[in-house]
Amino acid sequence: FMEELNTIFHSQIDEKNQTLTFMKENIREITVHSSLDNSPQPSLLFMPETEKSIPLVVGLHTWSYDRFNKISDYLPLCQKYGWALLLPEFRGPNLRSNPHGREACGSELAQQDILDALDHVLKTERIAPGRVFLLGASGGGHAALLTAVRSPDRWRGIAVWCPVSDLTEWHTFFGRGNSYAAELEHCLGGSPDELPERYRKRSPVNYAKTLSRLPLSIHQGRHDDIIPWKMTHRLYEEIEHFSPEHCYYDLFDGGHEEDVSRSFSWFASLSDPAKHGRSAVTG
Repeated sequence: FMEELNTIFHSQIDEKNQTLTFMKENIREITVHSSLDNSPQPSLLFMPETEKSIPLVVGLHTWSYDRFNKISDYLPLCQKYGWALLLPEFRGPNLRSNPHGREACGSELAQQDILDALDHVLKTERIAPGRVFLLGASGGGHAALLTAVRSPDRWRGIAVWCPVSDLTEWHTFFGRGNSYAAELEHCLGGSPDELPERYRKRSPVNYAKTLSRLPLSIHQGRHDDIIPWKMTHRLYEEIEHFSPEHCYYDLFDGGHEEDVSRSFSWFASLSDPAKHGRSAVTG
């Protein structure tokens, strides 16, 4: 019992220290009520001190984590470029331990939470119109693709790394009894055999036509042992059927990884082509 109390105590201290660090970095927590169920939903927001309108990166947490998950990855680059950063909770991790798990995992509620938080920031902060970017890896990539499909006209660029793109295929890849398969069944309310339409609806691969019209950058490690590269490759092939004009696909020599600097460099080239764009090559 004393050991458990000690663990809780130190956990609370770590959480307080983490909060103090965020406050020093000018990150603040905002609460936006869902436009679907009116529940209060938290997000983290970083706004540089500036009088001009600036680009905004909406960064989405991974499968098993929450809004605090990507601060250390995304914040330094937002500080480098002088951009704003929004980190929504969107109903938390896709885990059995999450009391809101049935509302997570790419549900309409989770997608709308991201858009509601974005709308709030666009109304209350100095954000440059047409320079909003969406970024996510793994489960964050899953959420990014679904949210982009739900509201395709909001994004100047969408970058996803090792995204979960087909929930039924992913469930089969792990097999029943595996932790990821169990989390899927918890969040969706059953297996793909029991709820095929629910799995289909939350699988980005089924929205390839809409994705083909978006400025999209997809990255996948060939040696990824969590997201099979062939699943992401099939996503790209489905998108290619619709002759996309602005889709980039990168199958790299790596695993379950994200190179954040590459995404920000791409965002910068879209935000200010004259300053960050590519140079022409002579023949």
